[in-house]
Amino acid sequence: MVFAGLRLAAGTLTVLPSGPIPDIDHPLAARAMILAPLAVLPLAAASALVAWAAHLFSLPPLVVGLLVVGMLALGTRALHLDGLADTVDGLGSGWDRARALEIMRRGDIGPMGVVALVIILGLQAALIGWLADDLRGALLVGLVVSCSRAVLTVVCRRGVPAARTEGLGVAVAGSVPWPAALVVWLLVASTLGLVQSEWGTGPVSGVLAALAALVAVLLLVRRCVRRFGGVTGDVMGAAVEIALTIMLIGVSL
Repeated sequence: MVFAGLRLAAGTLTVLPSGPIPDIDHPLAARAMILAPLAVLPLAAASALVAWAAHLFSLPPLVVGLLVVGMLALGTRALHLDGLADTVDGLGSGWDRARALEIMRRGDIGPMGVVALVIILGLQAALIGWLADDLRGALLVGLVVSCSRAVLTVVCRRGVPAARTEGLGVAVAGSVPWPAALVVWLLVASTLGLVQSEWGTGPVSGVLAALAALVAVLLLVRRCVRRFGGVTGDVMGAAVEIALTIMLIGVSL
């Protein structure tokens, strides 16, 4: 069943072929969300490789960052970015819950969503380009990409309902037990802190990066539950992009 969880996570979060997946129930969904950081390791490795190769060709830092961001969008079908734009549009609309969810369901992007994408992508590209100035920095970028997916355990923790009666949110919302989500985040904070410490920058920035991302996502989930009545697949994508950006800022300190 562990491999089924990995396949579900890989098939949902990346373009990697995942093979046959059994019917999704809450235990399987919980395993997929818990194993999400491991399921995206190939994508994280590709991020590090692209960053390092671009640096070897002496490309400008912003170009390096944009290449990595573009590769991540390609490797995830840009689903997380789409979720970010839709979530911001829904939260920013002045309509009631039903109309806000309908805005999120539509395929178009409003001005608030566009601004959110520009800011998030700009920050990610600039930070990645600055970090990936050598092989060690490129590997750190890949590690942060993997760790950022742990945020899904927070969005899908028990007690957080789905905003709709159909869609990805229904399948995975409320599936992850609190203790499991806590353990995953302790591992993420410990990993980032240990890596930063081993590389001579000290553990504080890594631990703070994980904690800041956790707080930001908890606030996002709280707001979405109040505004939409729960979370959706779009909210999960938004959480991943926000966590990735905050972690990059944290490890850059």
